[in-house]
Order: sequence, then structure tokens, then C-alpha cells
Amino acid sequence: MNAAQKARGGAPVGRIADLDAVEAAAVIYFRLWCDGAPSRSQVEDDFCALLGPVHGKSALTALGDMLELCARHGRRPLMRHGLTCTCLGADEACFANFIASAACGPREDALMMAMLIVRPDVAPVLTAMATQFGLALSRMQLSAPSEMRARAPKAERVLH
Repeated sequence: MNAAQKARGGAPVGRIADLDAVEAAAVIYFRLWCDGAPSRSQVEDDFCALLGPVHGKSALTALGDMLELCARHGRRPLMRHGLTCTCLGADEACFANFIASAACGPREDALMMAMLIVRPDVAPVLTAMATQFGLALSRMQLSAPSEMRARAPKAERVLH
């Protein structure tokens, strides 16, 4: 992968504040998960508090397995912005749209988006995980994106 390809995935294409609650939560939880163990603990706490211990653990597993699948079988690494960045990167926008589509859109649309992220043979599995994760996010009483950003810990290294 060359530098131009890497830059396109992180290129700002919008603002998190412009997303609906499920899409914004997908991006924020993606950022938190990728930020390391302390942030993953925060994700687990949020899910268990808002969904209960059983459904919270299920949502946590779906997110973790989904991102592991993306890392292992992705067409290229997914780029992300820092936790407190208000920009929305190109890969993050694709990820948010994929999660929302998997949760409440036509399955074929979500499957097509999954094929942009991972190999085609892995796309149905990724779509199933995204559906589970997206439905969990839609069941949560989500805060507005600005409130969610305020709860996010300060990032030590931020792209923007």
C-alpha cells in the first residue's frame, strides 16, 4: 500500500456531528476500541451499562470480532482519526454507513459495502457481525454526537 492509498482512507470527508446516533456511535466505538485496553474497558462499561451484562457482552464481542476480521482479512488497514477529532475520515464514513445499513437497511447493500472492506468470501460473516453490532447500537439510548465526544478520553496522539 502506498502513501496515497493510506491518505485516502484517513482523508476528512465530513464531521461526526453530521451523522445520526448509530453512525456516530459506530465511529466513536471504533476509535475507542482501536485506542487500546483502557478505552476498550470503557466500551465494555458503556455496553454493559446500557444493554445489560448479557447483551452488552454480546455487542462487545461483535465489535471485537468484526474489527479483528477487518484487520485479518481487510483489503487494507482501516484508517481512523483521534478520539477527540471532530472530523470524519473516509474509512470511518464507510464503516458508519456499513453498520447502519447492516442494522436497518437492505442486507444486499450492507453486503456490498462489506466487500469494500474485506475479501468477498469474508463479507457475509462481516455483515452478520455488523448487523448484530448495529442493532445493539440502535437499542442503546445514545447521546448526541457532541455529548459522546465529551465523554471520550483525551487522545495522546491525534491525527487532527
